[in-house]
Amino acid sequence: MSKRRLAVIGGGAAGFFAAVNAARLHSNLEVTIFEKSREVMSKVRISGGGRCNVTHHCFDPEILSQAYPRGSRELRWAFEQFQALDTVEWFQKRGVELKTEDDGRMFPVTDDSATIINCLKTEAQKYHVTVKTRSRINKIVAAECGKYKLFIRNEEPSVFDVVIIATGGSNRASTYGWLKDLGHSIEEPVPSLFTFNFRDKIFNDLAGISVRNALVAIENTSFQYSGPVLITHWGLSGPAVLKTSAWAARYLHNREYRFTIQINWLYPKNEQQVREVLNRLRNENARKSLMKQNSFNIPNRLWERFLELAEIPPQKNWAELSNKQIHEWAQQLTSAQYEIQGKTTFKEEFVTCGGLPLSEVNMGTMESNISPNIYFAGEVLNIDGITGGFNFQSAWTTGWIAAQNVGGD
Repeated sequence: MSKRRLAVIGGGAAGFFAAVNAARLHSNLEVTIFEKSREVMSKVRISGGGRCNVTHHCFDPEILSQAYPRGSRELRWAFEQFQALDTVEWFQKRGVELKTEDDGRMFPVTDDSATIINCLKTEAQKYHVTVKTRSRINKIVAAECGKYKLFIRNEEPSVFDVVIIATGGSNRASTYGWLKDLGHSIEEPVPSLFTFNFRDKIFNDLAGISVRNALVAIENTSFQYSGPVLITHWGLSGPAVLKTSAWAARYLHNREYRFTIQINWLYPKNEQQVREVLNRLRNENARKSLMKQNSFNIPNRLWERFLELAEIPPQKNWAELSNKQIHEWAQQLTSAQYEIQGKTTFKEEFVTCGGLPLSEVNMGTMESNISPNIYFAGEVLNIDGITGGFNFQSAWTTGWIAAQNVGGD
């Protein structure tokens, strides 16, 4: 009996995971991965600074699903089939141990993304998955008996019984044109994880300095998130900023990335609590320089900059501070406003909000509701998570579910 032919379009995390699991679970499948670039899993290789943030140490499907601005409700039940704990166990069974860092992110103990890539490539070889790079799919058309003909650049068209589309996200709607030809619609793609660029370069000489826990809020909205904040040459980055950018992605796109943020650099202390500490320091350190303090966990150079922004000479002693200056200083530390004008995205690691509407997919099987025998996995779907390993987890989950259901046996 001849095998059914499965084409997996996209050799990233979702596509590769779907392919190797489909081949392992269904002996009646002949599996081929088509990747348009010269290298598979390129995003896996560079993610997490080359370490690969595989998933997040959150093993409760309900809590895990809350990390997704788009797709939260649908993933809640998808995670019942395959969640972060399943990811850890899947790699562990194949000799890859993961470790958890303080913020919950999980990496291979080798701190090398090649560990994850080599594991998946080994699985592909074990189950005879064919991998074809530099193979762009230009078009898919329905063929006889529920099959599909794939038009491959520089190759003859080829017919497959079933197709998994895992082409990843894109910042251009035109990239999805061939999906529209299959009858699907597309939610306009816009960037999801990005840094905020300051209009006024008040911190650009402090690039590389970070604050462990700050609260970032977008003015006149309910978008506010806490966590580490990193100062860059252009503005602000770090988990709190990236988390805010993810949840506010469409709002900020519609505003053309011109908006005002407010930052509490000393979160969870509020302005009144900070004023009380400053008053205490004034009483206790009367003859000491304002640069001498150990009550706030802020780098000295940034502490000095806040003094300058409050128009307080850093060489002053604590006793010389007026009540008005303490008030101004407390505001700079807890409720300063900054004008944002533009964004910076991580070029190779970009994450998009948008793609295939989840209403057009059966999230229990990942099969198209419009085109039978076509399945979807990964960021081609209108799913995106906050930073911390959540985007890879949705790739593993949707890839796994698709793999479970493509066998036709």
